[in-house]
Amino acid sequence: MSPNPRPAALLPSSTVHPTSTVVTGIGELTTNDPGLGILHDAAVVLEADRVAWVGESAVAPAADVAVDVGGRAVLPGWVDSHTHLVFAGDRTAEFEARMAGEPYRAGGIATTVARTRAASDEDLEANLTAHLDEAVRQGTTCLETKTGYGLTVEDETRSARIAARHADEVTYLGAHLVPPGADAESYVDLVCGDMLEAVAPYAGWADVFCEDGAFDEVQSERIAAAAAARGLGVRVHGNQLGAGPGVRLAVRGGAASVDHCTYLTGEDVDALASSATVATLLPACDLSTRQPLAPARRLWDAGATVALASNANPGSSYTTSMAFCVATAVLQMGLTVREAVWAATAGGARALRRDTGDGAVGTVRAGARADLHVLDAPSATHLAYRPGVPLTWAVWRSGERER
Repeated sequence: MSPNPRPAALLPSSTVHPTSTVVTGIGELTTNDPGLGILHDAAVVLEADRVAWVGESAVAPAADVAVDVGGRAVLPGWVDSHTHLVFAGDRTAEFEARMAGEPYRAGGIATTVARTRAASDEDLEANLTAHLDEAVRQGTTCLETKTGYGLTVEDETRSARIAARHADEVTYLGAHLVPPGADAESYVDLVCGDMLEAVAPYAGWADVFCEDGAFDEVQSERIAAAAAARGLGVRVHGNQLGAGPGVRLAVRGGAASVDHCTYLTGEDVDALASSATVATLLPACDLSTRQPLAPARRLWDAGATVALASNANPGSSYTTSMAFCVATAVLQMGLTVREAVWAATAGGARALRRDTGDGAVGTVRAGARADLHVLDAPSATHLAYRPGVPLTWAVWRSGERER
């Protein structure tokens, strides 16, 4: 759970569930619970917004509603721990230029900043909810999203306020880029001061883009320290465009995750493996920017905790498909299907510190949040075996059937 939970007034109102549901006929159930493992011919009972029971279909308790999934595979819902969905406009022209051979430059963020500032609250909210609905239809049941396309006190605050009405977790990313024409040190002062104070009531996390062309190590450490002092958890964008201080900064500061991890030294891998900082990999972004794919196999074998996320945003990774990320991790990054599914569920939950206790996400066990993703396939292997095929058959999110 984020270190600075949103105030109760900002949380989605709880829904009264008049019935319990038993999901039976599960051919293969991925639980991500060490004591349960992978079950066959299984059933899950949902009560309100929690999982009440997991076990064999033959001995499942009665419930008010029964749904037989006919031998299909069931997973925890995807946990997408890195998105940027409060934005306006698109960057199609930039994408076309990259595909024609132009290199990716983080400065393209400024294009989205200008359009986001010009958009109404209603337009930003409509765009956010449309993308969230798109993600849920594909099995995403827990989603983090960031600010970072406002870069003024007013625009960052309204981005966080809009995000807090819909996303499971909100991250303050005033430190996305120094706005064109601004003095870098003065802008860091603003990010650590008035902007942080205005956004903090709506966010549980803060992030900083520690990269050439964005914020250097000293600036990034100052921003992370200010956010932590304000009670926010810390995340880091790091090592996306080249080897740099991002991983070192994240591990030294006890950040929950460092995201991208495209260019890693041996020291970076060792540091992640010996820490609680999650390496969140963003393969759709690597492909869209024509960067090398992050070294998933190397990180996993070293003992680092690996998560997969979509990085859904209009510039460098315009997809909400976690299944695409899983298939890429298997087919091109060296992970097994089981590892990739774990990284896209339990790994994302750990990156958000929502993997333990009552209401945990990324797992199917008694007491976990009632998030299920049913595939129109007999096993999770089909996510990579049939890449690009829409396999989502049903989704339960917090106990509500979404499709």
